[in-house]
Amino acid sequence: MSQAATTPIAPEEGKRLQLRRIVIGALVIVVIGAAADLLGWDLRGWFDQLWDTITGISLGYLLAAIALKTLQTTATAFAWYAILRYAYPAAGFRLVLACYAASVALNGILPANLGTLMLLLMLTATIAAATFSGVLGAYVVQKIFFTLSGAFTYLYLFLSVSGSFDIKFEFVHENPWATAVLLLGGIFLIYLLIRAFWPRVVKWWDDAKEGGAILGAPRTYFLRVFLPEGVAWLASLGVMAVFLAAYDIPVSFDTLMRIAGGNSIANVTSVTPGGAGVNQAFNVASLNGVTDPTTATAYSVAQQFVTTAWNILFAIIMLTWVFGWSGGKELVSTSYVDAKEKAAEQKASRAERKEAKRAAKEAARNA
Repeated sequence: MSQAATTPIAPEEGKRLQLRRIVIGALVIVVIGAAADLLGWDLRGWFDQLWDTITGISLGYLLAAIALKTLQTTATAFAWYAILRYAYPAAGFRLVLACYAASVALNGILPANLGTLMLLLMLTATIAAATFSGVLGAYVVQKIFFTLSGAFTYLYLFLSVSGSFDIKFEFVHENPWATAVLLLGGIFLIYLLIRAFWPRVVKWWDDAKEGGAILGAPRTYFLRVFLPEGVAWLASLGVMAVFLAAYDIPVSFDTLMRIAGGNSIANVTSVTPGGAGVNQAFNVASLNGVTDPTTATAYSVAQQFVTTAWNILFAIIMLTWVFGWSGGKELVSTSYVDAKEKAAEQKASRAERKEAKRAAKEAARNA
Protein backbone atom coordinates (compact mmCIF):
# COMPACT_ATOMS: atom_id res chain seq x y z
CA MET A 1 0.00 0.00 0.00
CA SER A 2 1.37 3.43 -0.93
CA GLN A 3 2.19 6.18 1.53
CA ALA A 4 -0.38 8.41 -0.15
CA ALA A 5 -3.07 5.88 0.52
CA THR A 6 -2.30 5.67 4.26
CA THR A 7 -1.79 9.37 4.99
CA PRO A 8 -4.98 10.91 6.42
CA ILE A 9 -6.23 14.17 4.97
CA ALA A 10 -6.31 17.07 7.41
CA PRO A 11 -9.74 18.66 8.01
CA GLU A 12 -8.55 21.99 6.58
CA GLU A 13 -7.19 20.28 3.46
CA GLY A 14 -10.44 18.30 3.09
CA LYS A 15 -12.47 21.52 3.22
CA ARG A 16 -10.21 23.09 0.59
CA LEU A 17 -10.62 20.04 -1.67
CA GLN A 18 -14.40 20.16 -1.23
CA LEU A 19 -14.46 23.89 -2.00
CA ARG A 20 -12.26 23.34 -5.05
CA ARG A 21 -14.65 20.66 -6.35
CA ILE A 22 -17.61 23.01 -5.90
CA VAL A 23 -15.76 25.79 -7.76
CA ILE A 24 -14.73 23.41 -10.55
CA GLY A 25 -18.31 22.12 -10.81
CA ALA A 26 -19.63 25.68 -11.06
CA LEU A 27 -17.05 26.51 -13.75
CA VAL A 28 -18.01 23.38 -15.70
CA ILE A 29 -21.67 24.45 -15.63
CA VAL A 30 -20.71 27.95 -16.83
CA VAL A 31 -18.55 26.53 -19.64
CA ILE A 32 -21.32 24.13 -20.72
CA GLY A 33 -23.77 27.02 -20.74
CA ALA A 34 -21.40 29.16 -22.84
CA ALA A 35 -20.78 26.31 -25.29
CA ALA A 36 -24.50 25.64 -25.58
CA ASP A 37 -25.11 29.32 -26.31
CA LEU A 38 -22.44 29.32 -29.03
CA LEU A 39 -23.87 26.15 -30.59
CA GLY A 40 -27.42 27.46 -30.48
CA TRP A 41 -28.71 25.00 -27.88
CA ASP A 42 -31.55 26.51 -25.88
CA LEU A 43 -30.66 24.99 -22.51
CA ARG A 44 -32.67 27.59 -20.62
CA GLY A 45 -35.74 26.77 -22.68
CA TRP A 46 -35.16 23.06 -22.06
CA PHE A 47 -34.90 23.56 -18.30
CA ASP A 48 -37.95 25.87 -18.32
CA GLN A 49 -39.97 23.22 -20.14
CA LEU A 50 -38.64 20.51 -17.81
CA TRP A 51 -39.63 22.59 -14.76
CA ASP A 52 -43.11 23.25 -16.17
CA THR A 53 -43.50 19.54 -16.86
CA ILE A 54 -42.35 18.49 -13.38
CA THR A 55 -44.48 21.05 -11.55
CA GLY A 56 -47.50 20.04 -13.64
CA ILE A 57 -47.39 16.48 -12.29
CA SER A 58 -48.28 15.36 -8.78
CA LEU A 59 -45.20 14.67 -6.62
CA GLY A 60 -46.46 11.16 -5.90
CA TYR A 61 -46.59 10.28 -9.60
CA LEU A 62 -43.15 11.83 -10.14
CA LEU A 63 -41.51 9.84 -7.32
CA ALA A 64 -43.22 6.63 -8.45
CA ALA A 65 -41.97 7.11 -12.02
CA ILE A 66 -38.41 7.83 -10.84
CA ALA A 67 -38.44 4.77 -8.55
CA LEU A 68 -39.67 2.50 -11.35
CA LYS A 69 -37.17 3.95 -13.83
CA THR A 70 -34.35 3.35 -11.34
CA LEU A 71 -35.56 -0.24 -10.85
CA GLN A 72 -35.65 -0.75 -14.63
CA THR A 73 -32.07 0.49 -15.05
CA THR A 74 -30.74 -1.41 -12.03
CA ALA A 75 -32.43 -4.71 -12.94
CA THR A 76 -31.13 -4.55 -16.52
CA ALA A 77 -27.65 -3.68 -15.25
CA PHE A 78 -27.79 -6.69 -12.91
CA ALA A 79 -28.54 -8.94 -15.88
CA TRP A 80 -25.54 -7.43 -17.68
CA TYR A 81 -23.44 -8.01 -14.56
CA ALA A 82 -24.52 -11.67 -14.29
CA ILE A 83 -23.59 -12.33 -17.93
CA LEU A 84 -20.23 -10.59 -17.68
CA ARG A 85 -19.38 -12.01 -14.24
CA TYR A 86 -19.85 -15.54 -15.57
CA ALA A 87 -17.35 -14.82 -18.35
CA TYR A 88 -15.05 -12.40 -16.53
CA PRO A 89 -14.88 -12.94 -12.72
CA ALA A 90 -13.31 -9.49 -12.27
CA ALA A 91 -16.55 -7.75 -13.29
CA GLY A 92 -18.16 -5.80 -10.44
CA PHE A 93 -21.81 -4.81 -10.11
CA ARG A 94 -21.21 -1.12 -9.30
CA LEU A 95 -18.93 -0.78 -12.32
CA VAL A 96 -21.43 -2.41 -14.68
CA LEU A 97 -24.31 -0.37 -13.23
CA ALA A 98 -22.36 2.87 -13.71
CA CYS A 99 -21.50 2.03 -17.33
CA TYR A 100 -25.04 0.92 -18.14
CA ALA A 101 -26.59 3.98 -16.47
CA ALA A 102 -24.27 6.17 -18.55
CA SER A 103 -25.35 4.32 -21.70
CA VAL A 104 -29.05 4.83 -20.93
CA ALA A 105 -28.47 8.54 -20.31
CA LEU A 106 -26.38 8.95 -23.46
CA ASN A 107 -28.98 7.20 -25.62
CA GLY A 108 -31.36 9.95 -24.53
CA ILE A 109 -29.14 12.74 -25.87
CA LEU A 110 -27.10 11.10 -28.66
CA PRO A 111 -28.47 10.08 -32.07
CA ALA A 112 -28.91 6.54 -33.41
CA ASN A 113 -28.46 4.80 -30.02
CA LEU A 114 -24.75 5.63 -30.00
CA GLY A 115 -24.83 5.18 -26.22
CA THR A 116 -25.16 1.40 -26.69
CA LEU A 117 -21.92 1.21 -28.66
CA MET A 118 -20.28 3.37 -25.99
CA LEU A 119 -21.46 0.87 -23.36
CA LEU A 120 -19.68 -1.98 -25.15
CA LEU A 121 -16.50 0.08 -25.32
CA MET A 122 -16.71 1.19 -21.68
CA LEU A 123 -17.18 -2.39 -20.46
CA THR A 124 -14.28 -3.58 -22.62
CA ALA A 125 -12.05 -0.84 -21.21
CA THR A 126 -12.95 -1.29 -17.54
CA ILE A 127 -13.29 -5.08 -17.06
CA ALA A 128 -10.04 -7.01 -16.78
CA ALA A 129 -9.49 -9.58 -19.57
CA ALA A 130 -12.65 -8.49 -21.42
CA THR A 131 -12.50 -8.25 -25.22
CA PHE A 132 -14.80 -6.30 -27.50
CA SER A 133 -16.00 -9.47 -29.25
CA GLY A 134 -16.67 -11.08 -25.86
CA VAL A 135 -18.67 -8.08 -24.64
CA LEU A 136 -20.53 -8.10 -27.96
CA GLY A 137 -21.39 -11.74 -27.32
CA ALA A 138 -22.69 -10.74 -23.88
CA TYR A 139 -24.81 -8.08 -25.58
CA VAL A 140 -26.43 -10.73 -27.79
CA VAL A 141 -27.27 -12.83 -24.71
CA GLN A 142 -28.59 -9.75 -22.90
CA LYS A 143 -30.90 -9.03 -25.84
CA ILE A 144 -32.61 -12.45 -25.86
CA PHE A 145 -35.33 -11.55 -23.35
CA PHE A 146 -36.02 -8.15 -24.87
CA THR A 147 -36.26 -9.68 -28.35
CA LEU A 148 -38.83 -12.14 -27.03
CA SER A 149 -40.76 -9.43 -25.17
CA GLY A 150 -40.78 -7.31 -28.33
CA ALA A 151 -42.05 -10.27 -30.34
CA PHE A 152 -44.76 -10.81 -27.72
CA THR A 153 -45.81 -7.16 -28.03
CA TYR A 154 -46.04 -7.32 -31.82
CA LEU A 155 -47.88 -10.67 -31.66
CA TYR A 156 -50.38 -9.23 -29.19
CA LEU A 157 -50.98 -6.20 -31.43
CA PHE A 158 -51.34 -8.45 -34.48
CA LEU A 159 -53.86 -10.74 -32.80
CA SER A 160 -55.85 -7.83 -31.36
CA VAL A 161 -55.34 -5.67 -34.44
CA SER A 162 -58.89 -4.34 -34.52
CA GLY A 163 -58.32 -2.76 -31.15
CA SER A 164 -54.86 -1.38 -31.72
CA PHE A 165 -53.73 0.43 -34.88
CA ASP A 166 -56.83 -0.43 -36.94
CA ILE A 167 -54.69 -2.03 -39.64
CA LYS A 168 -56.73 -4.05 -42.12
CA PHE A 169 -55.08 -7.02 -43.79
CA GLU A 170 -57.40 -7.27 -46.81
CA PHE A 171 -54.53 -8.45 -49.00
CA VAL A 172 -54.01 -11.55 -46.83
CA HIS A 173 -57.69 -12.49 -46.92
CA GLU A 174 -58.24 -11.71 -50.61
CA ASN A 175 -54.98 -13.25 -51.90
CA PRO A 176 -54.18 -16.31 -49.75
CA TRP A 177 -52.11 -18.04 -52.46
CA ALA A 178 -50.06 -14.94 -53.19
CA THR A 179 -49.50 -14.51 -49.46
CA ALA A 180 -48.34 -18.14 -49.15
CA VAL A 181 -45.92 -17.74 -52.08
CA LEU A 182 -44.61 -14.52 -50.56
CA LEU A 183 -44.02 -16.16 -47.18
CA LEU A 184 -42.34 -19.24 -48.68
CA GLY A 185 -40.18 -17.05 -50.90
CA GLY A 186 -39.17 -14.96 -47.91
CA ILE A 187 -38.27 -18.07 -45.90
CA PHE A 188 -36.19 -19.42 -48.80
CA LEU A 189 -34.39 -16.08 -49.14
CA ILE A 190 -33.58 -16.10 -45.42
CA TYR A 191 -32.25 -19.66 -45.83
CA LEU A 192 -29.95 -18.57 -48.67
CA LEU A 193 -28.68 -15.62 -46.63
CA ILE A 194 -27.97 -17.87 -43.65
CA ARG A 195 -26.04 -20.28 -45.87
CA ALA A 196 -24.03 -17.43 -47.37
CA PHE A 197 -23.15 -15.78 -44.07
CA TRP A 198 -22.98 -18.86 -41.80
CA PRO A 199 -19.15 -19.25 -41.99
CA ARG A 200 -18.78 -15.64 -40.85
CA VAL A 201 -21.30 -16.22 -38.06
CA VAL A 202 -19.38 -19.29 -36.86
CA LYS A 203 -16.08 -17.38 -36.88
CA TRP A 204 -17.64 -14.44 -35.03
CA TRP A 205 -19.25 -16.76 -32.47
CA ASP A 206 -15.88 -18.43 -31.79
CA ASP A 207 -14.64 -15.00 -30.72
CA ALA A 208 -17.83 -13.91 -28.97
CA LYS A 209 -18.99 -17.10 -27.21
CA GLU A 210 -16.79 -16.34 -24.19
CA GLY A 211 -19.07 -13.40 -23.36
CA GLY A 212 -22.17 -15.57 -23.73
CA ALA A 213 -20.85 -18.49 -21.67
CA ILE A 214 -23.73 -18.18 -19.18
CA LEU A 215 -26.04 -19.80 -21.75
CA GLY A 216 -24.22 -23.04 -20.92
CA ALA A 217 -25.87 -22.88 -17.48
CA PRO A 218 -29.61 -22.51 -18.25
CA ARG A 219 -30.74 -22.34 -14.61
CA THR A 220 -28.22 -19.60 -13.80
CA TYR A 221 -29.18 -17.73 -16.95
CA PHE A 222 -32.88 -17.88 -16.11
CA LEU A 223 -32.49 -16.79 -12.48
CA ARG A 224 -29.81 -14.13 -12.92
CA VAL A 225 -30.51 -12.78 -16.42
CA PHE A 226 -33.96 -13.66 -17.77
CA LEU A 227 -35.82 -13.04 -14.50
CA PRO A 228 -34.21 -9.63 -13.71
CA GLU A 229 -34.87 -8.51 -17.28
CA GLY A 230 -38.49 -9.52 -16.81
CA VAL A 231 -38.57 -7.26 -13.75
CA ALA A 232 -37.01 -4.46 -15.82
CA TRP A 233 -39.62 -4.90 -18.57
CA LEU A 234 -42.48 -4.78 -16.07
CA ALA A 235 -40.91 -1.68 -14.50
CA SER A 236 -40.82 0.00 -17.93
CA LEU A 237 -44.54 -0.71 -18.33
CA GLY A 238 -45.00 0.69 -14.83
CA VAL A 239 -43.32 3.96 -15.84
CA MET A 240 -45.76 4.30 -18.75
CA ALA A 241 -48.72 3.49 -16.49
CA VAL A 242 -47.69 6.13 -13.94
CA PHE A 243 -47.46 8.91 -16.54
CA LEU A 244 -50.71 7.80 -18.19
CA ALA A 245 -52.45 8.01 -14.81
CA ALA A 246 -50.81 11.40 -14.15
CA TYR A 247 -52.58 12.76 -17.25
CA ASP A 248 -55.88 10.96 -16.54
CA ILE A 249 -55.44 8.64 -19.51
CA PRO A 250 -57.12 5.25 -18.95
CA VAL A 251 -54.51 2.61 -18.08
CA SER A 252 -55.01 -0.87 -19.52
CA PHE A 253 -52.80 -3.69 -20.78
CA ASP A 254 -53.93 -2.97 -24.34
CA THR A 255 -52.90 0.70 -24.02
CA LEU A 256 -49.50 -0.25 -22.59
CA MET A 257 -48.88 -2.70 -25.44
CA ARG A 258 -49.81 -0.03 -27.99
CA ILE A 259 -47.30 2.41 -26.52
CA ALA A 260 -44.60 -0.25 -26.11
CA GLY A 261 -45.00 -1.32 -29.74
CA GLY A 262 -44.98 2.27 -30.98
CA ASN A 263 -41.88 3.11 -28.94
CA SER A 264 -40.11 0.03 -30.28
CA ILE A 265 -40.78 1.05 -33.88
CA ALA A 266 -39.77 4.64 -33.11
CA ASN A 267 -36.44 3.52 -31.61
CA VAL A 268 -35.66 1.42 -34.68
CA THR A 269 -36.57 4.09 -37.23
CA SER A 270 -35.34 7.20 -35.42
CA VAL A 271 -31.93 8.82 -35.75
CA THR A 272 -32.76 11.75 -33.46
CA PRO A 273 -31.40 11.86 -29.88
CA GLY A 274 -33.64 9.67 -27.73
CA GLY A 275 -36.13 9.46 -30.60
CA ALA A 276 -37.27 13.01 -29.83
CA GLY A 277 -40.23 13.99 -31.98
CA VAL A 278 -40.57 10.50 -33.44
CA ASN A 279 -41.66 9.02 -30.09
CA GLN A 280 -44.25 11.77 -29.70
CA ALA A 281 -45.71 11.05 -33.14
CA PHE A 282 -45.95 7.32 -32.43
CA ASN A 283 -47.40 7.90 -28.95
CA VAL A 284 -50.14 10.12 -30.38
CA ALA A 285 -50.93 7.44 -32.97
CA SER A 286 -50.82 4.70 -30.32
CA LEU A 287 -53.27 6.58 -28.08
CA ASN A 288 -55.69 7.34 -30.90
CA GLY A 289 -59.17 6.57 -29.60
CA VAL A 290 -57.96 6.49 -25.99
CA THR A 291 -57.41 10.21 -25.47
CA ASP A 292 -57.15 13.41 -27.50
CA PRO A 293 -53.92 14.29 -29.36
CA THR A 294 -53.10 17.23 -27.05
CA THR A 295 -53.21 15.07 -23.91
CA ALA A 296 -51.29 12.28 -25.66
CA THR A 297 -48.55 14.73 -26.66
CA ALA A 298 -48.38 16.16 -23.12
CA TYR A 299 -48.05 12.64 -21.70
CA SER A 300 -45.30 11.70 -24.16
CA VAL A 301 -43.29 14.91 -23.68
CA ALA A 302 -43.56 14.68 -19.89
CA GLN A 303 -42.39 11.08 -19.82
CA GLN A 304 -39.44 11.78 -22.10
CA PHE A 305 -38.38 14.95 -20.26
CA VAL A 306 -38.57 13.49 -16.78
CA THR A 307 -36.98 10.11 -17.58
CA THR A 308 -34.18 11.71 -19.62
CA ALA A 309 -33.38 14.20 -16.85
CA TRP A 310 -33.41 11.46 -14.20
CA ASN A 311 -31.29 9.12 -16.36
CA ILE A 312 -28.65 11.85 -16.72
CA LEU A 313 -28.64 12.62 -12.99
CA PHE A 314 -28.49 8.94 -12.03
CA ALA A 315 -25.63 8.33 -14.48
CA ILE A 316 -23.64 11.27 -13.09
CA ILE A 317 -24.13 9.98 -9.53
CA MET A 318 -23.05 6.44 -10.43
CA LEU A 319 -20.07 7.46 -12.57
CA THR A 320 -18.81 9.83 -9.88
CA TRP A 321 -19.30 7.20 -7.16
CA VAL A 322 -17.45 4.47 -9.07
CA PHE A 323 -14.81 6.33 -11.08
CA GLY A 324 -14.65 9.78 -9.49
CA TRP A 325 -15.57 12.99 -11.30
CA SER A 326 -12.50 13.20 -13.54
CA GLY A 327 -12.33 9.43 -14.11
CA GLY A 328 -15.99 9.19 -15.11
CA LYS A 329 -15.70 12.18 -17.41
CA GLU A 330 -12.60 10.74 -19.08
CA LEU A 331 -14.22 7.31 -19.50
CA VAL A 332 -17.31 8.75 -21.18
CA SER A 333 -15.29 11.14 -23.37
CA THR A 334 -12.90 8.41 -24.53
CA SER A 335 -15.74 5.96 -25.18
CA TYR A 336 -17.63 8.60 -27.18
CA VAL A 337 -14.63 9.21 -29.44
CA ASP A 338 -14.02 5.46 -29.84
CA ALA A 339 -17.71 4.84 -30.57
CA LYS A 340 -17.75 7.47 -33.32
CA GLU A 341 -14.57 5.99 -34.82
CA LYS A 342 -15.94 2.44 -34.72
CA ALA A 343 -19.25 3.57 -36.24
CA ALA A 344 -17.31 5.31 -39.02
CA GLU A 345 -15.21 2.17 -39.56
CA GLN A 346 -18.34 0.03 -39.85
CA LYS A 347 -19.87 2.47 -42.34
CA ALA A 348 -16.66 2.51 -44.41
CA SER A 349 -16.47 -1.29 -44.31
CA ARG A 350 -20.04 -1.61 -45.60
CA ALA A 351 -19.27 0.89 -48.37
CA GLU A 352 -16.16 -1.08 -49.36
CA ARG A 353 -18.12 -4.35 -49.51
CA LYS A 354 -20.78 -2.71 -51.71
CA GLU A 355 -18.11 -1.28 -53.99
CA ALA A 356 -16.36 -4.66 -54.24
CA LYS A 357 -19.64 -6.39 -55.16
CA ARG A 358 -20.40 -3.71 -57.76
CA ALA A 359 -16.91 -4.07 -59.27
CA ALA A 360 -17.26 -7.87 -59.37
CA LYS A 361 -20.61 -7.60 -61.18
CA GLU A 362 -19.14 -5.18 -63.74
CA ALA A 363 -16.15 -7.47 -64.28
CA ALA A 364 -18.49 -10.43 -64.81
CA ARG A 365 -20.54 -8.49 -67.36
CA ASN A 366 -17.43 -7.37 -69.24
CA ALA A 367 -15.89 -10.86 -69.26
